Amino acid sequence: MMELQVILDFACRSCGESVSVTVKCEGKGLTPAARTVARVHVPCPGCGAVHCLDFEPNGTLRAVRPSVGSRPLLEPSIN
Repeated sequence: MMELQVILDFACRSCGESVSVTVKCEGKGLTPAARTVARVHVPCPGCGAVHCLDFEPNGTLRAVRPSVGSRPLLEPSIN
């Protein structure tokens, strides 16, 4: 099984702080012929905003966007 360590650098979309994260990728999807895109959720160490990163095993970032959690949306009370 193939294993890679990938360094991803991006700017926080909330506070603009520079963020760097190292992720470990492994599995059969890392073969040279595969067109793999992986996803990871990374919090900003400055403001805590969580980002969703889509990236290729070679370290190319495809997308950086705010992570949408599974928290329910608040609704006003009927009272």
